Amino acid sequence: MIYNFCVLVEKQIRVDIFLSTLFKDFSRSYVQKLVDRGQVSVNWVKVNKNIKISNHDEIKIEIQLEKLEVEPEKMDLDIVFEDKEIIILNKNPRVNVHPVPGENWKTWTLVNGLLYHCKDNLPSIGWVERPWIVHRLDKDTTWAIMIAKTDKMMNYLSGIIKNRQIDKYYIAIVHGKIKDRNFKIESFIGRHKDDRTKMTTLNPIAAKEAITYWEVLDYVDNKYSVLRIKLETGRTHQIRVHLASIWYPILWDSTYWNVRVNKEVATMHQIKRQALHAYELGFELYWEKRVFRANLKDDMKKMIWDIVE
Repeated sequence: MIYNFCVLVEKQIRVDIFLSTLFKDFSRSYVQKLVDRGQVSVNWVKVNKNIKISNHDEIKIEIQLEKLEVEPEKMDLDIVFEDKEIIILNKNPRVNVHPVPGENWKTWTLVNGLLYHCKDNLPSIGWVERPWIVHRLDKDTTWAIMIAKTDKMMNYLSGIIKNRQIDKYYIAIVHGKIKDRNFKIESFIGRHKDDRTKMTTLNPIAAKEAITYWEVLDYVDNKYSVLRIKLETGRTHQIRVHLASIWYPILWDSTYWNVRVNKEVATMHQIKRQALHAYELGFELYWEKRVFRANLKDDMKKMIWDIVE
């Protein structure tokens, strides 16, 4: 796999920092290994990790992909729907979706559980045989997630996501009482220039348009708002970033808010992870519009059982 592109930066920056910020799947240590192996060139010259790049420099990355050694593991999968072509799961919190090249997340991921559940009935995706998970999820988000079991379904699901032919609805509990019952946020979201683990709406890197709609369903303790959210676009951390940007962060979102604010929630309502759940997917399947719902997990259910059934 070869990446070849021209750099757009405001000031000089180390090549390893820039690439680990630009590519969300590349850790800084992984980029440094690529540089050490001579797989990164700047202006057609192989470089070391300390070199700084400037605006309009040309970067070439040559990656020799290797097969991840991911073993099947028996897991309790909350299956919403399954047939020979597709599985829709209600993902549990604190479970990584899949291993990431350059990281050590090779066990207890959704991929490990699916390899065990599906046995040999999975497509081969490029350089690694694994179930085709067509959309990414935060580790602590729960929701209905689609997995293709055939190449044909893989291509179909990828197409409807790309063409925005799928309706995605979320339930979130946020800090603060939102007065506007219906609202729309539209902005550009991209990587934070100083922290590759974060996305931002303020001077983002590689920004893309992001559109989020919400409806206030009710309030809890007169200080938390329960939202039903619809995404028109699907950017990384989109809901979390948009809500934090207007000072209504999702409860226990440690990346975009201070978790100390939520100690009371942990004590009173046993919420100890970000209170975000994707509960509904609607799309055409086998020439028929289908809607799939994933029930709230127990922690969120206990807090808002009388608001969202």
